[in-house]
Amino acid sequence: MSLLVYGSYGYTGSLIAREAVDRGLPVTLAGRNRGRLREQSKALDRPFEAVSLDEADRLERVVGDHDAVLHCAGPFSETADPMIEACLAGGTDYLDITGEYGVIEAIAGRDEPAEDADVTLLPAVGFDVVPSDCLAAHLADRLPSARHLSLAIAVNGGASPGTAKTMIEHLDAGGAVRRDGAIVSVPQGWRTRRIDFGDGVGTKHAVTIPWGDVATASRSTGIPDVDVYAAVPRRAIRLLRATRSLQPVLGASPVKRGLQWLVDRTVSGPDADERERGGARLWGEATAGDQRVVSRLHTPETYALTVDSATSVAERVLDEDIEPGFRTPSSALGADFVLDLDGVERVDVA
Repeated sequence: MSLLVYGSYGYTGSLIAREAVDRGLPVTLAGRNRGRLREQSKALDRPFEAVSLDEADRLERVVGDHDAVLHCAGPFSETADPMIEACLAGGTDYLDITGEYGVIEAIAGRDEPAEDADVTLLPAVGFDVVPSDCLAAHLADRLPSARHLSLAIAVNGGASPGTAKTMIEHLDAGGAVRRDGAIVSVPQGWRTRRIDFGDGVGTKHAVTIPWGDVATASRSTGIPDVDVYAAVPRRAIRLLRATRSLQPVLGASPVKRGLQWLVDRTVSGPDADERERGGARLWGEATAGDQRVVSRLHTPETYALTVDSATSVAERVLDEDIEPGFRTPSSALGADFVLDLDGVERVDVA
């Protein structure tokens, strides 16, 4: 069984590739840049394939020679579709580390052709959205009649260049929530609440964000109403709301290109010490009328968890017969999968 890691020399892809090699997985490195791949191939003693996503015929041949692809080259709004086409044509299972709800929704729309091709489509196998999706499924197990689900994330740590560029790509997109099973657009900073993440400092300000769970949580649980929050300082909430009037400017291609140019020169991602020291806390609440359940997760730093999670999912996909078609992490692997990852703790609060 073989795994193609595409985007293997990017910040997150390189961490995942090294972890997969360290675990003894049969990895092929892949991406566009032959020079960077050759250098990485020597360092990891693994074969490589230099292929661009716009080389459809060659990409199909490369992908078809492998049992699964772990796609790490974002922004996935631009890169997911050609890779999925190659996977469907080659009969190869597809994994990625996206957190873009629109991408996840689009992949969910490929469920029927994936089933016909006997291909598993399992996006968002990193911090976006494995811990929060597993938390959502756990809450649904605790309260099967739940009609409303709220999830929240408090992160201690920085962003990679790829994550920063994806955020820039969606600066003009606004917010999103689920209502009655459908994704609904809302303004940036639409709703706030105070949330106790269990870190001993009391409640924190949190604001709604268009996290990947807007796409996955309802599909994983059947709960029709879903909000996702991020803990941020109050001044950041004010700034977020102030950008509403700037969305046409922020959406302009020259502005995005300029900001991404700046990212290339200023953002390197958390180093090994920061990944070791950092951490994240997740909170979830499911309600049905006056019934309410609350649970929390405490996880390692987001990129450290992504490396462990994505590699562990790839192992499971290679070792087990995951059902074909679109799957969320919890629907494929269960609500307790996150507890198999190093350093993850879950507690039921109410």
